[in-house]
Amino acid sequence: MSRKKVTIHTQEDIAKAREAARLAADVLHMIAPYVQAGITTEELDRICHDYIVDVQQAIPANVGYCGFTKTICASVNHVICHGIPSSGKVLKNGDIVNIDVAVIKDGWHGDTSRMYFVGPPSTLARRLVYTTYEAMRAGIMQVRPGATLGDIGHAIQTVAHREGFSVVREYCGHGIGKVYHDEPQVLHYGSPGQGMKLEPGMMFTIEPMINAGKRHTKQLADGWTVITKDHSLSAQWEHMVVVTEGGYEVLTQWPEHMPEYPTIP
Repeated sequence: MSRKKVTIHTQEDIAKAREAARLAADVLHMIAPYVQAGITTEELDRICHDYIVDVQQAIPANVGYCGFTKTICASVNHVICHGIPSSGKVLKNGDIVNIDVAVIKDGWHGDTSRMYFVGPPSTLARRLVYTTYEAMRAGIMQVRPGATLGDIGHAIQTVAHREGFSVVREYCGHGIGKVYHDEPQVLHYGSPGQGMKLEPGMMFTIEPMINAGKRHTKQLADGWTVITKDHSLSAQWEHMVVVTEGGYEVLTQWPEHMPEYPTIP
């Protein structure tokens, strides 16, 4: 991969992206109280859409993107990613769900996702969700000038494999800014010291997808929904980060304190 493909953003660029990222994180904060048994993923989508358009005065980035028709991806239980909101998908107690949202504000993209529990989760589901968060956090903490993409991937897979979980390989993090999905591709597995070296001004997402069973995936006939081939549970977290002179900044910081999840320093 040529380094020339990767945009190095200015401080002015980063300030604009920071605002879009803040809005995306705010959507996931807003929707949290609605993620309860009995609601459909279609209704969650409608609430998020109206909030982005009417309250935030922003644009839902997913609507119309490569033919996708919804505002959020809602991926429940064994759905890894790109779950299409549906009036037929009713959340029930014990479900885990990832909501992934992206907004455009003044031409800049913000992109983030978070896991939610619908009622009390199983022991396995809780361990998977917390481990996936820990893996994302470990990957983010590798970000600094001179580090490599392989350092990030290795940190993530080390945490996942420690718990006997597997890392999805077909989908990865990505550069972001004025372009929704840009270079570099940020794999969630790798070897220390391998891959592209990071430089201040690079901006990308880190969004590991971790399966409780095997890593293999299957795309459904709708052309979007990706599930675990063995129907094991899957979890994902996503933050948008920028490489700074001294390390990193998480642009999609949560608006609220969530003490059950360790902070990212």
